[in-house]
Parts: sequence; C-alpha cells; structure tokens
Amino acid sequence: MIRLVLFDIDGTLVHTGGAGVRAFDRVSATEFGAANGFERVQFAGRTDPSLVREFFGLHRIPATPGNFERFFIRHVHWLDHILAASHTGECPGVREFIRDLKVLPHPPLLGLLTGNIRLGAEIKLRHFDLWGVFEIGAFGDDSENRDEIAALARQRGCRALGENVRDDQVLVIGDTPLDIRCGRAIGAKVLAVATGGATLGELVRHHPDWAVEDLTRVRAEEVAR
Repeated sequence: MIRLVLFDIDGTLVHTGGAGVRAFDRVSATEFGAANGFERVQFAGRTDPSLVREFFGLHRIPATPGNFERFFIRHVHWLDHILAASHTGECPGVREFIRDLKVLPHPPLLGLLTGNIRLGAEIKLRHFDLWGVFEIGAFGDDSENRDEIAALARQRGCRALGENVRDDQVLVIGDTPLDIRCGRAIGAKVLAVATGGATLGELVRHHPDWAVEDLTRVRAEEVAR
C-alpha cells in the first residue's frame, strides 16, 4: 500500500489565476526596476528561488542573499494581495480524491512537494482552505533543486510516519514532466495530471505510472494499492 502521497500545488491542486506570476512581475518592477521582468522565464515545474536567480541573471542583478530576501519579502506581500482579487479554482476532483485517500482502510500520510517557498505555498492553499490537509512538506526554501526537495519531502514523511517507507510506497502527484522526473529521482510511483503545465500526451511520453486528464479520472483506491 502507498504510505506517503506528495502533491505538487500549482496546476495539480489549484489554479491561482496567474497570481503567482503577477506577483513576481510586480516585485521585479517595483523593487528592481525591471518591468515585465519575467516575460522570458518559463515557470512550469520550477522552484521559486531558481526563477528569481534566472531573473537576476537576465537583468544583471547581483544574486546576493540580501537580494533574494528582499525579493521574497515583497513577493509574499503581493501574492496575498493579488490572489484575493484573482479568479481562482481548485483543479477537478482534488477535494474528492483527498477525501477518498483519507477514508482508505490504511490512509497514507499526505504531504506537499513544491517549488513554492513555504509561505507562498501556505498563502495559496489557505485561500482554498487546503493548507491544513497536509501534514508535512518540502518547499523552494529547502533547495533550488526539485529533486532535492523531493528527497527532503520523503525524509520528512518517513520521520512523521516513524518508518522507512519503500520506494513503491511513495506516490508523487504533479502536472509537469519535471514533477515526473523528481518523483523518479526518489524512486516513487508517479501520477501525472493534465490540469496544468503539460498536455496528457506530453505527460505520457515521460512514462508516469498513471497519466490522466484530471483527478476525477482515477480512483484513490487504485493508486494507493
């Protein structure tokens, strides 16, 4: 049985109406004088610090700890503000799928595996009343590398469970090829959903264990076996 399920956030659990991207752009313009500073940056499946590092490089801004701190202090402020005024929604089937995981005879531990910094993840999920669903997580604050974040999420899940779970007892759920890759990096099973950053065909080409249009197309019991 699956003992640990790790969810991506953007495009997997929720859609924020572009609030995250707009918050990045607002900080780039107001704090660093670079209007539309992220227009050449690809967001899907990335970590927040890696996005900011690329932005700094494109605009010849020193990638100092002070500049990272300055960026993210303002980012979470704008994210909270912009999200409240955005058209947002949960991805199809999310709440029902989580509910069904929780009522299994041996329910798995639910956690987050995301490139969002922790406070950004909390702001997004509190907007949907989903933050309290997840008992552990690993975030962009932990590493710029998504594979390292996956390893940390697994370690924290094992610690919370009080056991060393096998590879085939971990399930990663995400919406991009990078989510599939980081799941494979920790030996986990992968459920890919075409609700965000990639089409179903693109996801299938990266060979997840399951690839579905959305979480209404798969049963929690099926993937947790």
